[in-house]
Amino acid sequence: MLAETTGLAAAVQWLLDRQAPDGWWAGELETNATMTAEHVLLCRFLGLDLAPIRAGVIRHLLRTQRDDGSWALYADGPADLSTTIEAYVALKVLGLDPASAPLARARRMILQQGGLARARVFTKIWLALFGEYPWAGIPSMPPELVYLPPRVPLNLYDFACWARGTIAPLLIVLTRQPRRPLGVTTRELIVPGTERQLERVPGQGIFWWADKLLKVYDRLPWQPGRARARRQLVDWIIARQEADGSWGGIQPPWVYSLIALHLEGLPLDHPVLQRGIQGLERFALSDDTGWRLQACMSPVWDTAWALLALRRAGLGQDHPALRRAVDWLLAEQITGGGDWQVRCRARECGGWAFEFDNDLYPDVDDTAVVALALYEAAPWSRVGAAIERARRWLLAMRSSNGAWAAFDRDNCSRLVYQLPFADFGAMTDPPSEDVTAHVLEMLAALGYAPAHPLVAPALRYLCRTQTAWGAWFGRWGVNYLYGTWCVVTALARLRTGRRQVARALRWLLTVQNADGGWGETCYSYEDPSFAGRGRSTPSQTAWAVLTLQNAGLGAHPACRRGLTYLRERQVDGTWDEPEYTGTGFPRDFYINYHLYRHIFPTLALAQDNQAAPGRPARALQEVR
Repeated sequence: MLAETTGLAAAVQWLLDRQAPDGWWAGELETNATMTAEHVLLCRFLGLDLAPIRAGVIRHLLRTQRDDGSWALYADGPADLSTTIEAYVALKVLGLDPASAPLARARRMILQQGGLARARVFTKIWLALFGEYPWAGIPSMPPELVYLPPRVPLNLYDFACWARGTIAPLLIVLTRQPRRPLGVTTRELIVPGTERQLERVPGQGIFWWADKLLKVYDRLPWQPGRARARRQLVDWIIARQEADGSWGGIQPPWVYSLIALHLEGLPLDHPVLQRGIQGLERFALSDDTGWRLQACMSPVWDTAWALLALRRAGLGQDHPALRRAVDWLLAEQITGGGDWQVRCRARECGGWAFEFDNDLYPDVDDTAVVALALYEAAPWSRVGAAIERARRWLLAMRSSNGAWAAFDRDNCSRLVYQLPFADFGAMTDPPSEDVTAHVLEMLAALGYAPAHPLVAPALRYLCRTQTAWGAWFGRWGVNYLYGTWCVVTALARLRTGRRQVARALRWLLTVQNADGGWGETCYSYEDPSFAGRGRSTPSQTAWAVLTLQNAGLGAHPACRRGLTYLRERQVDGTWDEPEYTGTGFPRDFYINYHLYRHIFPTLALAQDNQAAPGRPARALQEVR
């Protein structure tokens, strides 16, 4: 029996060895080459010195380039034109010889895919900032949008918080239309014959005509109210800078806010810009693989899941590591306001955010998981007040359909997707199956029953959203394996949904791989027929195993094969996982959470260990 449980002991020790002295965990949040490439372009636009990072960035970008010359959005994903363009331009700016083999291969790939004319809007904007793309081909949006109250369509709060924080500074950039020297040319990326397409804004209907009219207005010498609108946007942006200098703790609103404020006259030594520029250093990583920028960081999320894994592995509530983690999470609870209050009546927050300092944007998903972790890892006398504040805030954030979204209530506008500007990413934040399931799991721990008036509508939502083949969509994790794990766990905790769970389990058993594991490629967001299909990964195998365990099938042969897969692939206490199993924006932005490969397999091994009487003490006897 000890041979089976040694893997758990090693996994627990691996986690304990990597806890920060303050009590938190945070793994690298790996995305794609655009984060690093755009940082190069930001530095060039602001006139910042690239010499300190030049060699490291070149090493990183060349390491992540594929043999065909392209860069992708995720490991083994298809070539992504815009990502390849941005990486190519960044390497030219850094001085790589255009005739070198890496740039020659990239250039061929870019031209084969249609060149600059086929790039996404955000890539075109980056090039337009340097006069390498015509502003006439960039969709227009008026800064006067800042005047619209929340009840009027297309106001800033119709957009998801991440889109809102990006669009607000872009309203300034799009009207200022700057052109600063890039130092290199990109004309070789234009496919001959597509030159006229560069000045065309895609789309049709009323918003296409509105774009035409806005471009005419932008050229008029007299624009009443525009200067005041930009000043109001500056105030809006500055008011939302976080303590660490970021905006929302994520790269897109951060970099565009720096650009917009600089265009409006703030010098680089202004305290707001200084904090913003210096804060980016905290998100940078440098090692023998190169220098790269993380899109964001995930300490609260990572710490909550690590805490649950360690607790279920058998560590007592009085263990020093658990006590430090609990203390840190309690100190991170947010009591102040934020954009969430625009459509939520609650005055008190009580939530948690994803990162160290993005306190203006607490999110429902983190709050539910943190509250559940605190509930399991510490006595009620110590954490009860914090959990109660979280519970009240979560219930206040419920959308009108009875389900929960990540950051806002009823952020479901479809109108924003009609804008020519909206060709990339999720523009809104509607309720999702996985977030709703995490809230229900937390409420179940607090004693809520399926018939409770705050629970029943959410259960009906989950019944409606189950797919024909039995799975649930995963908004924040890849994809149907993640969503199904979340929902089945919630239904099992509530002791309801027997028919729905049975359908989900039947599907899950049909997609197990021959090696005993489970896997799903990010391509399932493009084509649902790929649901549950892909090379086995530790994190996705763990989600499937946890699904079976939580549904009472821990002894099922499929579950045992999944556990064997995890045990056999553990190396030095942890697991390797190059695949991306986290989701930022379906179809457009994916994440490789470097702790997912460890925390969720540890959780699956821990729950298997719990199922056998007498195992916990024996499994953890080697843990310091």
